[in-house]
Amino acid sequence: MDNKTVTLDTPIQRGDTTITEVQLRKPKAGEMRGLNMADVLQMDVNALTKLLPRITTPILSEVEIGNMDPADFVQLGSEVGGFLMTKKMGYLAA
Repeated sequence: MDNKTVTLDTPIQRGDTTITEVQLRKPKAGEMRGLNMADVLQMDVNALTKLLPRITTPILSEVEIGNMDPADFVQLGSEVGGFLMTKKMGYLAA
C-alpha cells in the first residue's frame, strides 16, 4: 500500500485548525535525496524530521514535527519504515 493514515494521540493545533490525522505517502527515491537510508530505517529524529514534510498530508512543518508527541512521532516513523520494506520482507515479517 502506498498510503497510510495515522490518527494522532495528541492532535496538532495549527491556528484555528486541529490536525487529528496525518496521511503518509510512500516516498519516492527523489524525496529521500540528502538523507541516509539507514538513518531513516533506524528512525533517526533528524532524518525523519526532514523526510516527513515531504510525504505528509496535510504537510507538516519541521517545527510541528519537533513539537509532536513522541508516541505520534514513533507511529509515523514506523509507518515510514514499513514503506521501505520489500514485499518479500513484508511476507517474512507476517
